[in-house]
Amino acid sequence: MIRTSRTRLVARYAVMTLCAAALIGPFVWMVLASLKTDADIKTLPPSVIPNPITGDNYSRVLDAFPFWRFARNSVLVAVASTLLQVATGSSAGYAFARIQFRGRSFLFALYLATMMIPLQVIIVPLFIEMRNVHLVDTFAGLLLPTIVSSFGVFLMRQAFAALPTELEEAAFIDGAGHFRVFARIMLPLVGPALATFAVFAFMATWNSFLWPLVITQASDRHVTLPVGLSRLNGRFSTDWNVVMAGAVMSIVPIVAFYLLTQRWVIRSVASTGLKG
Repeated sequence: MIRTSRTRLVARYAVMTLCAAALIGPFVWMVLASLKTDADIKTLPPSVIPNPITGDNYSRVLDAFPFWRFARNSVLVAVASTLLQVATGSSAGYAFARIQFRGRSFLFALYLATMMIPLQVIIVPLFIEMRNVHLVDTFAGLLLPTIVSSFGVFLMRQAFAALPTELEEAAFIDGAGHFRVFARIMLPLVGPALATFAVFAFMATWNSFLWPLVITQASDRHVTLPVGLSRLNGRFSTDWNVVMAGAVMSIVPIVAFYLLTQRWVIRSVASTGLKG
């Protein structure tokens, strides 16, 4: 019996190790490739360890385009979009979960149905709309299509629905309204879910490529980092070591943001598992 338990434990850890290696492997290769020379990156068969190690690829990224301006634009757009998505998603999620009104279930189902519509389908009419209101190549044009998230509303609605009704009933008896109950009582209790949603929203906005490419085509003033990194691809050949260096530089803010919020994300996942 003890031997069987040990075998299962070893097998479980072996599977977890393989899964972790499969997930971390591409990132390790990306970092190592960013430290290779032009000759080393093109050798066949390809080598894993760079020989020699060089950091010139990072300076080549900075020389290829105005990296810091594009990074600043990405930070501004991602932070603003995340804050707006958290505000709209949490308030709408509270309304769908805790406020009784006619047609609530139908409206929520209709709202979730928008998740099945890809951006590529609506990008042309969306661009025409932004052009008609003179928001092409502006931060407002970048932000407006991203301030509401169907996934965020769904996630926050589930988080609010899991809270006991006694909390708001006691507040209503004391004379509190929905806004006060939402801001003072309910919102602090769904902090882990809110942090999880913020991470997903920040990552989605930071990595967004198609819409920034379309809406900022007039100039480089509002170009974001993913669009700028696409310029590292050559027409006939590509220096992949430089591309990997740019990719490493672009994921640093995402990693930093996750490290700041990982405590709440882990708490959200753990609480979800306990409720399941």
